[in-house]
Amino acid sequence: MVRIIHGDPNPDGPGIKLRPVEADIAGPHPSRFQPVHLGSYAQIADNPALHGLTSFSVGAVIWPTLPSKGPVAVISKWDHQSGAGFSLEIGPEGAAVTLGRGIGGGESDDAVSIIVGKPMRRHAWYRICARYDAATMILSVHQEPLVPQMMSDDAGAATTTLDTDPVLDTTGDLLIAARQEREISRHFNGKIENPFLLSGADPADVQRLFDGNRPESLLAAWDFSRDISSMTVCDSGPHRMVGALVNLPARAVTGSNWDGAEMRFVHAPSQYAAIHFHDDDLYDCGWEDDFVFRIPEDMASGIYGCRLRCQHAEDVIPFYVRPHKGKPTSNAVFLASTFTYQIYANHAREATDHKFRERGRLWGAAQNLPDDHSDYAHSTYNLHTDGSGVGYSSRLRPIMTMRHNFLTFDDPYGSGMRHFPADTHLIDWLDALEHDIDIVTDEDLDDEGVELLAPYKVVLTGSHPEYHTKGTLDALTTYTQERGGRLMYMGGNGFYWRIARHPDLPGIVEIRRAEGGIRAWAAEPGEYYNAFDGTYGGLWRRNGRAPQLLAGVGFSSQGAFEGSYFRRGAGGDDPRAAWILEGINEEILGNFGLSGGGAAGFELDRADIRLGTPEHAVVIASSENHQPSFIAVLEDQLSQRNTVTGVPHNQLIRADITYFETPKGGAVFSVGSITFCGSLSHQDYKNSISRMIDNVLRRFRE
Repeated sequence: MVRIIHGDPNPDGPGIKLRPVEADIAGPHPSRFQPVHLGSYAQIADNPALHGLTSFSVGAVIWPTLPSKGPVAVISKWDHQSGAGFSLEIGPEGAAVTLGRGIGGGESDDAVSIIVGKPMRRHAWYRICARYDAATMILSVHQEPLVPQMMSDDAGAATTTLDTDPVLDTTGDLLIAARQEREISRHFNGKIENPFLLSGADPADVQRLFDGNRPESLLAAWDFSRDISSMTVCDSGPHRMVGALVNLPARAVTGSNWDGAEMRFVHAPSQYAAIHFHDDDLYDCGWEDDFVFRIPEDMASGIYGCRLRCQHAEDVIPFYVRPHKGKPTSNAVFLASTFTYQIYANHAREATDHKFRERGRLWGAAQNLPDDHSDYAHSTYNLHTDGSGVGYSSRLRPIMTMRHNFLTFDDPYGSGMRHFPADTHLIDWLDALEHDIDIVTDEDLDDEGVELLAPYKVVLTGSHPEYHTKGTLDALTTYTQERGGRLMYMGGNGFYWRIARHPDLPGIVEIRRAEGGIRAWAAEPGEYYNAFDGTYGGLWRRNGRAPQLLAGVGFSSQGAFEGSYFRRGAGGDDPRAAWILEGINEEILGNFGLSGGGAAGFELDRADIRLGTPEHAVVIASSENHQPSFIAVLEDQLSQRNTVTGVPHNQLIRADITYFETPKGGAVFSVGSITFCGSLSHQDYKNSISRMIDNVLRRFRE
C-alpha cells in the first residue's frame, strides 16, 4: 500500500512521490485471469411457455447501425452445446433465421439457416420476422423497410422446406441483441423495438401484432416504452416474461414512430419504445475478489494506491480514504473530481505515436494505454463500434487513465497530464507547504449534499471539475451562497456538463451531449434527456446555470495543450483583494509550469457579468498571448463574426483569476485555467503562483 502524493514522472519536476504505508495485505497473492465480457443485451429467463414449441413466429422492428457486420442476433434462444433453439439474425445479406437440429458441437451442419439476401440500409427502420410452420415444415424469413427508399432493393423474403423437424427446446435464457455460443456473442448494433414471440406461424397474427393488436397466439411482446429509466424490460404478453438489461444499452432513444413533436421521453414514452444496443457496452466486469483491504480506524484521509507487481509489470490502483463521517480532521477539504475522471475513463485519443511512447518509457510513466486496449470499454469522449456516442461510463472496470503516472499528451513544454494525475500537482503542493487537508469525492457530495461540506471553511477543487450532477452543483452553491463557505476553484472548464446517476445502479454516470458546446459527439435529435432521471442533458449553461453563477468564471476558450501567462490587472490592487498578491511584485504571473509550460492554458474561463459573474467580483489578473490554436467556445459563437455576448472572438480567448465575497462571510476564488496547478512546484514551490495560492488558502482558513 502507498500514499499517492505526486504522480508526475517528469524529471524537471518533483518526481513521483509514493509513500509506503503498512498494510496487512502486503505480500504475495496468486494471480489469475478473469475475462471481460463486452456487449449489451436483454436476458429473459427460461420459461415453461417457451418449451414444446412446434410452430412459431418471432420478430421485431430494428434500426441497424452496422448492417454489414454479422451475423448478429436480434432475438435468440440457443444452446450451442446441444445445437438446439432458434435465432433471428441480420447480416451483410439482410435478415436470417437459424433453427437447431440437435447435433451440437458447433459444426456447420448443426443448424439450418436461410437468409433474405437483400442488404439492409444503415440507420433505416425495418420490420423483420421469421416463421416456422410445423404442419408444412416451411421456414421463412422476411424483411420490410418502414420507409422504402428509391432505387434501394432492401425488401424481401426467403423460404425453405425442412426435411426433418427442428429441435427448438433449450433450457437456456432467451436473449435479445445477442446469442449464446460458448460465450454470449453475436451482439447486435442498433435499435430494437417491440420484439415478440408467437406460438403459431399465421402471417395474419404477425400483422395484427405489428398493427398494435394482440393475437391469441401471443407468447411474449416486450414493450421497451415501459420503465424506460430502469434496467428491466417489460413483457405485455400473458406470461409476463420480464427481462433484465445487461451492460447498459442506451434507453430513452427515439423509436420508429418518433415524429419530432415531443422531445422528452417521459411525455411520449410510446415514441421512445426502442433500446440502442452496442457490441462494446460494459457496466460491471463482475470480477471476484482476490483479497480485501479493510481501512484502519486511524488511516488518514488521502489518496492511496494498492501497488501490484507481477514479474516486470506494475500497477497502482488508486482509492480515496475520507474522514469518518461527521469527524473532519482539517478545516479544508479537497473535492476530488471523480465524476470527471469517470467520464474521461479510458479515453482513446489515437495520439500515442512513437515519440509519446518513448517519452513514457524514459520517464517510467504508465504503459497501459487506451489506444492499445479496448478491453475495458471506452470513455464518453469516444464512439461505439457503430459510430454512436458513448453515453454511459462505469467505474466498475479498470480505468487506465486513472493512474498517478498516466500521460495524456505529448506536451513539448511540460508533462501532458490531465485529470487524476494532474490533480496530484495540487496534492503535492499542499503536502510540500504542510497544508493539512481532508479529501472527499464528487460521489460522496452527491450522496450527502451540503452537510458533507458544512464542517469545512474552504473547499478546493482540482484542475478540471467539468462534470456535475444537480446534487453536487446544488451543494456547492448552497455552501458558498448560504453557509458562508469559501471555494477555491483551482482549474478550468469547470461545472460545464450536466450528468445523471442511476438511482439503483452504483458506479455509473450518464451524459447527453445536447445542443452545443465543445463536444466529442452530438446527441441525436430527440435524445437530449437523460434516461436515468428524465432531466435535460447538455451544458449546465443550457440549463440556466452557467458556471459564472457559482465560480464567477466559465468556459471561454480552448486550444492545444499549451500554456501562456497571466498579467496582473488593476483588480490586484483593489483594497478588497490586494492580500491575494501580497508579497508578489511581478506583473507577469505563471510563465512556467509542468502543464503546457504556463499557468494559463488548454482550457480557459472568463468572468462575464452577463452570464452570472457577480458585479462586485474582482478580476485579479487575466491571461494573454495565447497560441493560434485557441478559439472561443462554440456556445459563445453565433457566426464567424458575432458572439452571444457581442464581444469580438479574440477578446473571449482569456482566463480571469477572479475573487468575490458571498453572504455570511463566504468567498470564491477562481483561477480559470486547467494548466494552473502545474505551475505550483516551479523553483521548489517558491514562485508567484505558489505564493498566490498560499495567500488565498491561509486567508480562507481563518
